[in-house]
Amino acid sequence: MAKTKTLNCIIVDDEPLSQDVIRDFVEACPELELAGVCNDALEAGQLLKEKHIDLLFLDINMPKLSGIGFVKSLKEPPLFILVTAYPEFALEGFEVDAVDYLLKPVSFERFRTAVNRALERFSSRTENIGQHLMVRANKKDYRLNFDEIIYLEAQGDYVRFVTETQSLLVHGRFKDFIEQLPENRFARIHKSYVVSIAKVVYLEGNSVKLADVKLPVSLSFKEAFVSKLNA
Repeated sequence: MAKTKTLNCIIVDDEPLSQDVIRDFVEACPELELAGVCNDALEAGQLLKEKHIDLLFLDINMPKLSGIGFVKSLKEPPLFILVTAYPEFALEGFEVDAVDYLLKPVSFERFRTAVNRALERFSSRTENIGQHLMVRANKKDYRLNFDEIIYLEAQGDYVRFVTETQSLLVHGRFKDFIEQLPENRFARIHKSYVVSIAKVVYLEGNSVKLADVKLPVSLSFKEAFVSKLNA
C-alpha cells in the first residue's frame, strides 16, 4: 500500500462507553489523528464545516438523525466506518459505500482491519491517482496536468477549468470532476470553486489570491481549506 498522510477522524456516537473504546483504539493507531468526538449527527455536521475530516467512525442508531441518514445528507461525505450493535443494518451500510462495518463490542484486531481498509481507500483517492485529467471542450479532447490547473468554477451544467495557459468550458457535473482530483492537491473553497493548493498566493479575509485572480472563500469551507493549507 502506498504511504499516506495521517487521517483526521471523528467519532460520532451517543454512547459514552463506545466513544471511550473507539478513542483508545484511534490513539493506538499512528495513522489516525482524532479531531473530535460528537454525540450525534447534527453535532458532527457542524464539525465537518469547521475542520477537514478524512474519516468518520459512525454509529447508526442515534437520536435525531441516524448515521446512515447523516451520510446520505452529505454532498461529499468523508470515508466512514460504521460502528453499531445492530447486525441487521450491515447490508444498508454497504449500500451507502461504507468502508467497513464494525459490530459492538469491537475488538482492536477488527478495528485495525477496518482502518487498513480506510487507508487503502484513501490512498486510491489521492496518491495512486494519475497526474492528469482528460476533458472535452470545443469538440476537442484536452489533457490537463494537475500541476497546471489553477482553479475550477461551476457554471450551471458546465465547469470552467482555468489553467496556466488556457480557460476551458467543459460540460459535466461539478461533483464528478471534483472526485477525479487528488484530495491532497485541491481544496473546495466555495460551492462554485475548487482551487489548487499549490497555486494559492495568499488568503485574506474571505478571499484567496491565485495568479491574477481573487476568489471568494465561504465560511462553510474556510476551516477545512485552512487546514489543507497548513498540512
